[in-house]
Amino acid sequence: MNPWRLRLLSQLDTLGTVRAVAQAANLSPSSVSQQLAVLETETRTQLLERSGRRVRLTSAGLILARRARAILDHMDSVEAELRGFGEEPVGLVRLGAFQSAIHTMAVPAVTRLAAVHPHLDVELLQLEPHESLPALRGGDVDIIITTTDFDELPLGPDLDLVPLATDPVVLVVPPEHPVATRGVVDLAAYADEPWSFDIPQSYMANLAQRLCRQAGFEPRVVCRFSNYMMALQHVEAGLSITLLPGLAVGDRYRVTTRELATPITRSITAAIRRGAPARAAVHVVLDALRHPSDLPLPPSDKITRDQPGSGDRTAPARDEDG
Repeated sequence: MNPWRLRLLSQLDTLGTVRAVAQAANLSPSSVSQQLAVLETETRTQLLERSGRRVRLTSAGLILARRARAILDHMDSVEAELRGFGEEPVGLVRLGAFQSAIHTMAVPAVTRLAAVHPHLDVELLQLEPHESLPALRGGDVDIIITTTDFDELPLGPDLDLVPLATDPVVLVVPPEHPVATRGVVDLAAYADEPWSFDIPQSYMANLAQRLCRQAGFEPRVVCRFSNYMMALQHVEAGLSITLLPGLAVGDRYRVTTRELATPITRSITAAIRRGAPARAAVHVVLDALRHPSDLPLPPSDKITRDQPGSGDRTAPARDEDG
């Protein structure tokens, strides 16, 4: 269906006569009638019927005319949103992300954006999935990095999603642990080990407990930490083993990771509110999260990357998401 013809049909419903539609569209009445006839052919439906010397909409025509209004309004909003991509990004964008995504995804993107768009300000907030979704829906943030696997607060049709990455869940053990020399691991073999868990009811705590129970045992939890740095230090000291997302395991820690025999991955996505006003600043941050390597490195980045410990991927902050 041609949008222009749909607009003519919608105007006929509003203005009442073909002559009025012709005047509004700067066309002749015969041209309007011809275009509406073509629309009838396209839809294979009778949209108009004669009533004396005038034409009026049939029931099907009336339904299509009013649906057309919504379709055309949506097209206008999409066009406005696409035009926003070409504007200069300025102003504040609030980006919420869970702990392991901050230093691995958000910080690199924001650092490179600062070198390209000096009038763009990005405020980073650590928000776990159970916090970030309500914050986004409530307008407290503009973009979030979350996971589609957080069942407690499902992503709905009110959000637009931009896939970013997949992240495996791995077993983390001290480097001298017997598992360190193996390939993939079966959790059932570690039923008697001391376990480090995230805080209760968090994403990672719930996932780790579920995986252990599926393997046939109740884990012996000897400690619970609200951030990955402490959990990794505990494992490094040989006091426990743990399950963590791969993004959380920084290079500075002397630990070994092993893939699970039954692979578990989480899907990481960026999300924005559907129908929010189109802003070039929001779109450029989304693009930077999707393709961080497309942005130039800032002058100081090479120095930072060459320093010892620059491979650390763990943020020393509160975590509840996994």
